[in-house]
Amino acid sequence: MYTHEKQILQAGKLAAHAEKAVILLHGRGSTAQGILSLQHHLHVEDALLLAPQATNNSWYPHSFLAPVAGNQPALDSALELVDTVVVEAIKLGIRMEQLYFVGFSQGACLTLEYVARHANRYGGVVAFTGGLIGEVLDTSNYQGDFEDTPILITAGDADPHVPMYRIAESVATLRELGANVKMEIYPGKPHSISADETLLANDLVLS
Repeated sequence: MYTHEKQILQAGKLAAHAEKAVILLHGRGSTAQGILSLQHHLHVEDALLLAPQATNNSWYPHSFLAPVAGNQPALDSALELVDTVVVEAIKLGIRMEQLYFVGFSQGACLTLEYVARHANRYGGVVAFTGGLIGEVLDTSNYQGDFEDTPILITAGDADPHVPMYRIAESVATLRELGANVKMEIYPGKPHSISADETLLANDLVLS
């Protein structure tokens, strides 16, 4: 087991000139540098981009559907690292409603888990193929009010890692916390981010 070192890549605008900040969380086996390449496809020209790096390129060791205890202490450490990034963005003068989250796969699961535990009026949240974490969702972990924050969750209809039932549970839970959730499911889509998904993220969340 491992905990995460504080490694945060920064790109885009300097905070003093940024209209918003976007926290990008990479998938299992990937890198902060890799997820930052999304900046070429998303409406983030005016944003400070912050991408933490998972130690050993993985946020937690097992499936997000495994019992939470089996993913500790890595999961709690990952959530703490995301919180560190949020705190640093706010210290740089970014307001909560200027703060956006974008994650893919394991990073999308971590994104949704973090924001559900800290529901607030954010700028918006994009989860490319992800859902809330745990064998069974412990809704006592989730608190706050999204105040109509737009959240987009996308996935393929037969994704090998993220089943439809968990996406549905996640959508319901986030809506109960006051989020304006849009779910888009693509027939036969592989485990990747498509051009259509980035266009949808731009239209619904990042515009």
